[in-house]
Amino acid sequence: MSSRDDLIQCSIPFLAEVKDMTPGAEMERWLNTTYGPESKLYQDLSRLIKLGVDEGWAANQEVEGPNYRRSRILEPRPETFHFSVTAVYMNSNDPRRFKDENDIDMLRGQYHGHPYGELNLVVPLTEGAQLRGLQGWQGAGWTAPDPGSQHYPEVRGGEVIALFYLPAGRISYEVKAPS
Repeated sequence: MSSRDDLIQCSIPFLAEVKDMTPGAEMERWLNTTYGPESKLYQDLSRLIKLGVDEGWAANQEVEGPNYRRSRILEPRPETFHFSVTAVYMNSNDPRRFKDENDIDMLRGQYHGHPYGELNLVVPLTEGAQLRGLQGWQGAGWTAPDPGSQHYPEVRGGEVIALFYLPAGRISYEVKAPS
């Protein structure tokens, strides 16, 4: 079995557990308490997605240069309870970075919406790197944007891999960013 297959197999019991939950602040707290960085699930998924990036099957398609890449690992299917699996790599050391409200370099990705929400495993590759979730900045752990939410993915502090699970594979890049 390949490391990609291992990641999918590792995800299935987790997705079975969360399939009837609604993403949002309450679920985000539950994910970080139940499956935070010290948990076996977090450690296994983190190890496998890092391996996927190293092996070239995860986050291997440039979105806006080599410091902002993503790839769909698996389309929604019955075995994953109709969740898709996607990986994103972002590095705030990119030349397109800008300063956040605390004068820290950050990288902003493509504005998008989550019709059914999102479950997002955050794996810092640089110590202290963070992804901005809808509840604030998140280092190692989880974010869970609500159904109907819209945002820019933003990273600060270096490199992050995000492994995200989308109910029904739904994500919209058609939504308009605020001006």
